[in-house]
Amino acid sequence: MGRRPGSRVTIRAIADEAGVSIATVSRVINGRDAVAPATQEMVRQAARRLGGAAVPGAPGTPEAAVLPVFVSCPYQLTDYFGTIVTSVIETLDLHGRKAVVQAGGSAQGSRGSLLELPRTPGLAGAVLVLPPSSTEDLRALHAQHYPLVVIDPRAELPEDVASVSAAHAAGARRLTGHLIGLGHRRIGFVGGPVDWLASRNRLVGYASALAEIGVLPDRELIRHITEPTADEGRRAALSLLAHPRPPTAIVAFNDKTAAGTLRAAGSLGLRVPEDLSVTGFDDSELSDSITPTLTTARQPLEEMGRMAVSLLMRLVAGHAVDTLHVELATPLVVRESTAPAPHPA
Repeated sequence: MGRRPGSRVTIRAIADEAGVSIATVSRVINGRDAVAPATQEMVRQAARRLGGAAVPGAPGTPEAAVLPVFVSCPYQLTDYFGTIVTSVIETLDLHGRKAVVQAGGSAQGSRGSLLELPRTPGLAGAVLVLPPSSTEDLRALHAQHYPLVVIDPRAELPEDVASVSAAHAAGARRLTGHLIGLGHRRIGFVGGPVDWLASRNRLVGYASALAEIGVLPDRELIRHITEPTADEGRRAALSLLAHPRPPTAIVAFNDKTAAGTLRAAGSLGLRVPEDLSVTGFDDSELSDSITPTLTTARQPLEEMGRMAVSLLMRLVAGHAVDTLHVELATPLVVRESTAPAPHPA
């Protein structure tokens, strides 16, 4: 029995009928210029022969310019991640596109759905925020010529996979350099999850600032946490401050872990910044609302979202993108939580 006229047919069926790959059909659906006009017409004719609706997103059709974008974020959309995703959605709206958002727990186990994106009709491409998928999965998705941009990648990406992130190493270097300038030499470091690229890069920035003054990082002054929360930051700070020669300053992974560090210091009767200087990272609302206010590095979260959409729109249109890995500046914001070292190192 033939298909009902006008019904949706699968990309695999169109590929088999046209004698081309699934990836080629996907490129035609998403309006990629990389497919020869003759091949595009062959795919559309195959779709018509199968009795399905016209292939969506074919060049020159109204649908090509308005297909929604898949936006995936593996965390709840509060503060940090909410700001990024909101910026992505608002910027897509400026381009006349909607967002199909997958967030929180549903996005954490989304490996299979991500790999199925090229075979999911009706989407122009994807923006993935700190995706849990492995580098191999992202490489496989990119190999199918699927337009995607990664925001704040967990791991090192292949050179030809587009990404937008903050300059993590430079930000941590500025923070550590600020503390060094205040006379601190025993500076503790609370890093994020060890498998996060951001955490590794911030450790590099911290170590490079110390190396500039001839100080080797002391492994006993470095901790890593499994989740960037205030509770994890408090526990890591308590461990650092229990050292026989505790640090006079701590560079925390983000503003939340810095807030936990302030709690740890308070529980030990230490004053911030008189006895201990503390820095965060992000410049979230928290950094300017706690006491003392936090010295931190500002992450341009909204600009990260805008830049990701800008890159994606160029990829969807089939334009060449020379700069695929974009790092945005993380300026130092000095507030009340840092002061000169309490005693000579």
